[in-house]
Amino acid sequence: MTEPMSTTQVHCHSHGHVAHISLDRPKAIHSLTLEMCKAMIAALLEWRDDPAIEVVMIDHAEGRGFCAGGDINLLRTSALEDGGKSGREFFHTEYRLNHLLFTFPKPIVAFMDGITMGGGVGISQPARFRVATENTRYAMPETGIGLFPDVGGGWYLSRLPGRIGQFLALTGARLDGAECLAVGLATHYTEHERLAEIKARIIADPSETEGILEGMSVKPPEARILANRDRIDSLFASDRYEDVLAALEADGSEWAQKELATLQTKSPQTCKVALRQLSDSSKLDDFADNMAMEYRIASRVLLRPDFAEGVRALIVDKTNDPKWDPATPEGVTDDLVASIFAPLPPEEEWKPL
Repeated sequence: MTEPMSTTQVHCHSHGHVAHISLDRPKAIHSLTLEMCKAMIAALLEWRDDPAIEVVMIDHAEGRGFCAGGDINLLRTSALEDGGKSGREFFHTEYRLNHLLFTFPKPIVAFMDGITMGGGVGISQPARFRVATENTRYAMPETGIGLFPDVGGGWYLSRLPGRIGQFLALTGARLDGAECLAVGLATHYTEHERLAEIKARIIADPSETEGILEGMSVKPPEARILANRDRIDSLFASDRYEDVLAALEADGSEWAQKELATLQTKSPQTCKVALRQLSDSSKLDDFADNMAMEYRIASRVLLRPDFAEGVRALIVDKTNDPKWDPATPEGVTDDLVASIFAPLPPEEEWKPL
């Protein structure tokens, strides 16, 4: 086993013909730092060109989550103290990692065992094989902190069945492992206690990775989201945020009122950005174009009032009382949204590795 590019926060090594990335920042639920992203990129580039490596596995070393997201505190500090410079560097590097994983020529197996949110989605969704368990808790909760569903979220969510992606992007709803399998966010479902054996079998015979995953899968519980599929497709049908709110208000069902109450706590700016992001992304045929779009959005929303305020209210002070600016959907004008999506100066645009 070699370990050429590890840091204290992520271990990148290989077992024979299988490369292995293991996140190890348990106190932060393995949230990604710039250092972690750079270490993973360096390892993946080496493995991509190494004929001995056949498969890559991504998991977490310990703790209750796979990966809870990106380094939100770094991003907020950047927004408040350096005009977004270090925040943009983080996004630029993280998105290059996302794209490298998406275009990687060898099979990747991501073990989404536990909390898989934000940045954790960005490093698991590009994988050919995505394994969910009874511990999986999947979400893109960015509307609650004034960010947006990035790391390729526009691409993945816009390609889910019906309007499930729009529902997840707006509400930040959490899916369990069975639900991830049912909507296509996971390719396999198994029990946590089987993971060690699965990894050992893949290491022993990487050419049989798909068969091993199939053979070690178990029947998942009922996927609860499917019971609400018709409601989601109907009530979240519009790409105009005001229409979604009006549909939920008019519906009157307990489910609709609960989702309406949830949306009323979210950043109106982020909700409008997310709907346009998914709409625009659904029309793209190159993942790199999606990431360039998301980098433009990230560069702008990082410095908008809602991000620093949302992180303050939900993560720093934990008062859950964000004061959004603009405070209402009507206050988020088409011109404001357009400015967030506008091209950057050519030298500042995101480009893949």
